[in-house]
Amino acid sequence: QVQLVESGGGLVQAGGSLRLSCAASGRTFSSYAMAWFRQAPGKEREFVAVISWINGVTYYADSVKGRFTISRDNAKNTVYLEMNSLKPEDTAVYYCAASPRYTGTNKAMYNYWGQGTQVTVSS
Repeated sequence: QVQLVESGGGLVQAGGSLRLSCAASGRTFSSYAMAWFRQAPGKEREFVAVISWINGVTYYADSVKGRFTISRDNAKNTVYLEMNSLKPEDTAVYYCAASPRYTGTNKAMYNYWGQGTQVTVSS
């Protein structure tokens, strides 16, 4: 069982930066792929980024590639999402997710989810 708690959201102006954190419980954190998704009002939850449990391989949605960076610290059981050059269209609730095997973009394949943290980007 894995429990996830996100933090770091807030209000930022366009062009600014934020760093989200996701703290995970459980001793097997290092064996889970960790991902970030986001959901804007009235829209489907969409994939943002994922980092594998093997070699830290990462993959990003085209909409955030080059602006966002996902990383993990297995010693701290924490995954991060560094967000730079933020745009108003990045406004959403950001969710952390974990999967013991899957490292793709399909949200249905992730077993564990956090409660989400709000990110609002003003123009």
